[in-house]
Amino acid sequence: MPALHIKQKYQNWFSAAMILLVAFAVVLSCAPSKNMLENGTAGWITQTVAPAFWEAHLPIERSPNNENALELSVFFTDPYSAQARLRQGGLDALLIQAIDRAKFSLKMAMYNLSLENVTDMLIRARQRGLQVHVVMESDAMDGKQPQRLMDHGISIVGDQLESLMHNKYWIIDEAEVWTGSLNLTYTGTYNDHNNVLMLRNSYVVQNYLTDFEEMFTGKFGDAKRRNTPHPFIQANDTKIETYFSPEDKPLSRLVMLVGGAQERVLFLAYSFTSDALAEVMIERAETGVEVRGVMESQQMDSNQGTEYERLRQAG
Repeated sequence: MPALHIKQKYQNWFSAAMILLVAFAVVLSCAPSKNMLENGTAGWITQTVAPAFWEAHLPIERSPNNENALELSVFFTDPYSAQARLRQGGLDALLIQAIDRAKFSLKMAMYNLSLENVTDMLIRARQRGLQVHVVMESDAMDGKQPQRLMDHGISIVGDQLESLMHNKYWIIDEAEVWTGSLNLTYTGTYNDHNNVLMLRNSYVVQNYLTDFEEMFTGKFGDAKRRNTPHPFIQANDTKIETYFSPEDKPLSRLVMLVGGAQERVLFLAYSFTSDALAEVMIERAETGVEVRGVMESQQMDSNQGTEYERLRQAG
């Protein structure tokens, strides 16, 4: 019997389809503490392991001198906590603290924004003289909080496309990147299960800056170029790969990574409709690799082309 287990979770698991990439990056490239995994608490990742199947031929770029440094921190929402019930003290508070320390710039790509305290913080940053630039999904720009930002002179660029600007990241002082599945909404911060990664590495920051500036100048979707300056990075003992959708075709890389798994694959997915990824998971499970996943129940039941039933029937 293949070692493949899919669990149905009756909460909104992750508010971004791109979480597949984030989740696999954490599971396949990092070794967080057992306590952090079991308790769902924030923590520093201090040890990393390179997967045995990592392609030796990848053009890994080594960060020179101080650019070699990497700081990585992982945080999770906790919908069952007292803070969640009070709607205070969540990841929004952490973000506000980080941006209040900023000295000259904030660039944010956000699918949706409805947190009043985050809007207050962005307005306060502009009033302190910081450069504040925002990219959003056009359909979300009519909301009260984006309108408040524009009323205070903060530039927001929308994608103006039928496809979604589904990113959720912010760049502080061109020195650190916060990214993950978190929409800056009350639901995303206090009701849903989401994650945020904070990374400090000059090459990673350059990758995100390149992506952001492309969108801020009006290039979205098929208009974006495959121009990530440092797609493969070696920072100390850690290998980092950066992909942006659609131009970098991250699904192809995920299929390759999962296809080389030797021990286990763990995934968390809000939406899962990729035939190719499902096929390689089933193939790995049939060879004895442990494959386990959690999927959003509403998407599992209603999403056209969902892979849930296929994976469940595979064992």
